[in-house]
Amino acid sequence: QVQLVESGGGLVQPGGSLRLSCAASGITFTSYTMGWYRQAPGNQRELVATITRDSITNYADSVKGRFTISRDNAKNTVYLQMNSLKPEDTAVYYCNANHYIVLTLTYWGRGTQVTVSS
Repeated sequence: QVQLVESGGGLVQPGGSLRLSCAASGITFTSYTMGWYRQAPGNQRELVATITRDSITNYADSVKGRFTISRDNAKNTVYLQMNSLKPEDTAVYYCNANHYIVLTLTYWGRGTQVTVSS
C-alpha cells in the first residue's frame, strides 16, 4: 500500500519560514521523481517544485529563490524548505510521487495546509 504523508504545515507570518516533509512508503523511492504541488481556494492545483531521483530540481517561477526542494533517499522523504513566505503562498500543499519511466504511475498525499497571514 502506497502512502505519502505530508507534515510541517501551519500558520506563519509573512516573511517567515516553514519546512514541509513528505514520508513515502510502499514504493521504491529512488524510482520516483518527487514533487510538491499546491492548491489555493478557487484555483487549480499547480506545480511548486520537483526533484528527480538524480536530484535535478525544477521550480515554479513564483517560488524560485525562496523555496528549496530536497530529498533523503535513505529516509524515503522529500522536503520543501519555504522561506520569505508571502500571503499568496497560502494553499494546501500536496506531495506527489511520479515513476521515472511509467509516467502514468503517480501517487498523491492528502495535503497539508499552509497559511501565511499576519
